[in-house]
Amino acid sequence: METDEQARKLVEEQLQLETDLVSDDLYEERLNQCKSCPALSGQFTCTHCGCYVEYRAKLAYKTCPYPFNPKW
Repeated sequence: METDEQARKLVEEQLQLETDLVSDDLYEERLNQCKSCPALSGQFTCTHCGCYVEYRAKLAYKTCPYPFNPKW
């Protein structure tokens, strides 16, 4: 199994434990903002907080950590 696939599987497993999630549409909007952000390292990691963006973007209680001008 590739590393990307392993990471996505772990995210899916963790999200099953969460109860406060955003809709799929809002999730896609958030991910699109992350993907166009200069703070994205590789395809998955935010350099401002070190989070895995595919996980953080799905959580309703989280916000974008971009300083002074959050993207979402």
